[in-house]
Amino acid sequence: MLDKVVTMAAPLGDLRTIEKFLIHEAQLLDERRFEEWRDLFTEDGYYWVPLEPDQTSPEGRASLFYDDKRMMDIRFERLRHPNIHSQSPPHRTCHLIGNIAVESVDERQGECSVISNMIMTDYRMRTQRLFSGRVQHRLRQEGDSYKIVMKRVDLINCDDVFELIAVPF
Repeated sequence: MLDKVVTMAAPLGDLRTIEKFLIHEAQLLDERRFEEWRDLFTEDGYYWVPLEPDQTSPEGRASLFYDDKRMMDIRFERLRHPNIHSQSPPHRTCHLIGNIAVESVDERQGECSVISNMIMTDYRMRTQRLFSGRVQHRLRQEGDSYKIVMKRVDLINCDDVFELIAVPF
């Protein structure tokens, strides 16, 4: 289990360190440790899942998700509410992260841009759904670990019609 915070034993942009961080992030989502996942974000960080292919901005357009930390808190409070029908029983997920590549490193800002592929299987009430797409992370080195400045998930079928998507990708 990767319960420990990833420590920076390597320089900014080290692929193996980033891979461990992204696996840890996926584990938090799969274990429904949403508040710990939210805490991986910087105070001004955000999570975005566009509704259209090649969407350039979340501003002024609809998105599947466009959450800052405050919106994440509201979403997770709702997911944990005892009377929420869509989470009784709760969704179970399994994330697979691969093809991780560092696109750029900005030593001055202490940030790096990372791309990867993601497959998430979601199961609830005898129904299994599969989501896949390209993920972009902008990570900032903070102390001995990373924080997420931005996470963007471009689903390959983002413009399809979806039933309820209750949990993050």
